[in-house]
Amino acid sequence: MVGFKNSYMVMEVLLDPNKEISGDDPIVVTQFNISKAIKDGILVNFGECGLASSLGSFQVKYVNPITKLCVMRASRDEYQKIWSSISMVRSIGNCPVLFNLLDLSGKFFKYEAKLACS
Repeated sequence: MVGFKNSYMVMEVLLDPNKEISGDDPIVVTQFNISKAIKDGILVNFGECGLASSLGSFQVKYVNPITKLCVMRASRDEYQKIWSSISMVRSIGNCPVLFNLLDLSGKFFKYEAKLACS
């Protein structure tokens, strides 16, 4: 039996420092918020067919709301499509954001020790 070949992307979510954080609308970085923003980006840039082909393997595996780091999984065939859609995401909710790719690897256990330390 052949396992699926995945790529893991470690991304940093950079919130807009110029936006004043008000008490009525704070942005909280969660798996759901990031996943929804990226899926919307894939839909806008690659259409329904592109979204359907990448949804089988795309998953936000880990999010740290304090350090704003997240780990995402995608198949090796689709990671470039997802990566390009991530680079075009400009906001989560009403808050402007940027994504910075820190590392790209084929193994998740490589990050488990690093994430456990933080």
